[in-house]
Amino acid sequence: MFDLPMFTLIHVLISVLGIVAGLVVIGGLMGGARLDGWTAFFLLTTILTSATGFFFPADKVTPAHAVGAISLVVLAVCLLARYVKQLAGTWRSTYVVTAVVAVYLNVFVLVVQLFVKTPPLAQLAPTQAEPPFAVTQGLVLLVFVVLGWAALRGFRQAR
Repeated sequence: MFDLPMFTLIHVLISVLGIVAGLVVIGGLMGGARLDGWTAFFLLTTILTSATGFFFPADKVTPAHAVGAISLVVLAVCLLARYVKQLAGTWRSTYVVTAVVAVYLNVFVLVVQLFVKTPPLAQLAPTQAEPPFAVTQGLVLLVFVVLGWAALRGFRQAR
């Protein structure tokens, strides 16, 4: 088959690069900048992250598959808004929202993996139904709502 540990490492590296690039893009949007190179890199790495997630062995459809599928749909709309519709009209806001949602979904999965793979966090929330996990994910969502609002505001004003 393939070397699962190496594949996992590559998947994680691509994911981290996508998150970092996505945060740079969000920062640019907040300041009214398009950051074309960063945007292309963010979209490529985030698409690769979602796509490669489907190659991990699984006996059934998992929540990770659902998040990956949602992410790919969001990214398709993001690509459409940015490169096909050229940010015209309401596509400008659509691009901002989908870009922020795509980064959020990657960070959501990062938090899940941190709670699964990091022993102290796994002890706090072994089933991920415990309050520490819910509070952490709630705070992450809140941060991305604020970032999204700021990005919408900053990128709209930059016309």
